[in-house]
Amino acid sequence: MRCPFGTTGLVVSRLGLGAGGLGDAELSEADAERLLLGAVDEGVTFLDAARSYGCAEERIGRHLGARRDAVVLSTKGGYGVPGVDDWTGEAVRRGIDDALARLRTDRIDVFHLHSCPAATLAREDILGALDQARLAGKIGVAAYSGEGDALARAIASGRFGSIQCSVNPFDQRGIDGALPAAAESGMGIVAKRPLGNRPWRFEDRPRGHYAEEYWRRMRAMAIDPGALGWDELSLRFAAFTPGVSTVIAGTTQLSHLRANARAIEHGPLPAETYVAVREAYRANDDGWTGQI
Repeated sequence: MRCPFGTTGLVVSRLGLGAGGLGDAELSEADAERLLLGAVDEGVTFLDAARSYGCAEERIGRHLGARRDAVVLSTKGGYGVPGVDDWTGEAVRRGIDDALARLRTDRIDVFHLHSCPAATLAREDILGALDQARLAGKIGVAAYSGEGDALARAIASGRFGSIQCSVNPFDQRGIDGALPAAAESGMGIVAKRPLGNRPWRFEDRPRGHYAEEYWRRMRAMAIDPGALGWDELSLRFAAFTPGVSTVIAGTTQLSHLRANARAIEHGPLPAETYVAVREAYRANDDGWTGQI
């Protein structure tokens, strides 16, 4: 199932692969290759990595090979370049060149600034570095990944072609603000964390775990996923929220990716189910913010 990526000219799969797990050193090279090539075989053609995702970029470059043109490659940067201050024009320039080398490609389709503060988005050295990379053909779309004021600033600036933010039943902050504004501007929209870190895995509050905040919200909202189950409900909620181009679900298991693809193939949630999830969020929202 494909979708235009805003007005960028790219076409993406409704289901993307969040490549964080590909960077896990405990994942074997054979399993990494199996996951990547299996994703392409399933029609999952949006791959989202980052400089901070371990060896994910290297593995994509190593194993994608001749199938590079079958996918839309997305990665993130602006930080972590040895000997260079984070969030500077030089960090962006070097970061893009480094990512090109690791991904073994001549272009990055979508390059995100990765959750930097709002003030950073006003720096002309950074924005200029993105413009130069785009004009040189090194990147196709300059993008921003983040939440809150910084996300709003990125959308309003007119300097970015796409955004990435959290969208799931427990994280709807962007649905009434950022997503409509981005869609109106013709931006591609990547919904990250569509499964909300799967908080339903935990019977008791997972204190200190990344899923803790979503677990708290899930309990407050008291939604019954019914016959769909949480995975399918969450994926279909995020993937077919108006404006969303693709959702990036992270996994290291090809069987999980295939199950996610089958869920997306079922299309949008029934209208009454989608409305019920939206109303449960609104009724319990006591200042819930988008999760970075």
